[in-house]
Amino acid sequence: METSYSVVIPAYNEAGRIGPTLERTLAYFAERQHNQVEVLVVDDGSTDSTANLIEAWQEQSKSIRLLSHDENAGKGWAVRTGMLAASGEHVLFMDADGSTDIAEIEELSQALRAGADIAIGSRDVAGSEIQQHQPIVRETMGKAFSFFARVWAVPGIADVTCGFKLFRRAVVEPLFRRQTIRGWTFDVEILYLASRMGYKIAEIPVDWTDEPNSRVNLAGVVLPTVRDLLRIRLAHRSVARRATPHSTE
Repeated sequence: METSYSVVIPAYNEAGRIGPTLERTLAYFAERQHNQVEVLVVDDGSTDSTANLIEAWQEQSKSIRLLSHDENAGKGWAVRTGMLAASGEHVLFMDADGSTDIAEIEELSQALRAGADIAIGSRDVAGSEIQQHQPIVRETMGKAFSFFARVWAVPGIADVTCGFKLFRRAVVEPLFRRQTIRGWTFDVEILYLASRMGYKIAEIPVDWTDEPNSRVNLAGVVLPTVRDLLRIRLAHRSVARRATPHSTE
């Protein structure tokens, strides 16, 4: 039986970048004759024409759904909204800039079929390839964040922030209902919860290309990031820890 997919794309002022991502995503599934597909774009209080653009796309494809926040709530909260609204058997969230191409979902899907509960794209395991690197300062800060996240919350996972993660439907509700982080560090919280709850996580190498105009303000994230890492463990002390096999396929 054909697997149904939901693709969740958080979008804040993405009118200039999201069009090609939607086009590639719809074309990928159409070429493979996947009919059970929904693409949920969560407009996170955009002040540009993002919502209007998605409404125009909805007129072209019945697979696209627009969900909207009245005000900007943060990337993590936009992803949460989409994940909890998704109905697919496999649920992916990906970035609006398409830095990881939708075709990479095939390898992640194979990991789920092999028994993983969650398959995460990674730029830092053997087999991954970065086509276009980030500016050196941004890349260095990203690696430093991943290091501290491993030490504090998610040991064994090389790349916590790659915006390309696929979930088995059964684990979406238990994880994202517990989510408390609204900003970009939400990935760490979800993976921390998944580890404590005993879900199997497979880390899959992907090809990745940096896209300009990142929405993350480096000067303003250091203190909030430290605060979030502290909050994650405090917020979920009551979640029972179970043995979790991590995979780095």
